[in-house]
Amino acid sequence: MAKDKKTVTNAMRLLNASKIKYETVEYEADEVGEHFGEAIAEMTGIPPEKSFKTLVARGDKTGIMVSCIAVNHEVDLKKLAKVSGNKKVEMIHVKELLGLTGYIRGGVSPVGMKKKYPTYINETAQNFETIAISGGRCGTTLILSPNDVQKATDCVFADITKE
Repeated sequence: MAKDKKTVTNAMRLLNASKIKYETVEYEADEVGEHFGEAIAEMTGIPPEKSFKTLVARGDKTGIMVSCIAVNHEVDLKKLAKVSGNKKVEMIHVKELLGLTGYIRGGVSPVGMKKKYPTYINETAQNFETIAISGGRCGTTLILSPNDVQKATDCVFADITKE
């Protein structure tokens, strides 16, 4: 009988190579509905304010960028534009996700993308010892410190959510 082999994603490979400690939390991806960020937080028992979703946008001056915000918040594109040096920022179409990031919708991690894009994480992440981010596939969440996310992504912490 073959042993179940744990899936190792690009995000995990990068964290392992950088000797960054993290924990994984698995969940049943088939049971996630429309508001999957909040559903995943509930399924994993991680408070929504500590569970961060990854969004990909395009700025009119700087191009592709990544933002991470708590699953129970909305990104403020004007604030994201200002902090990223753009006049205008818009979300990319879901069809572009895989080609740009190497990840599919629901499994986009700020760590281990095809290219290292400018990354902005909402400043509330710094209020916690650890936060949850996508593990790079549907069904896997990574728990690590905001500072370790910063080491892995060179992110900037900023206020990028709507009030």
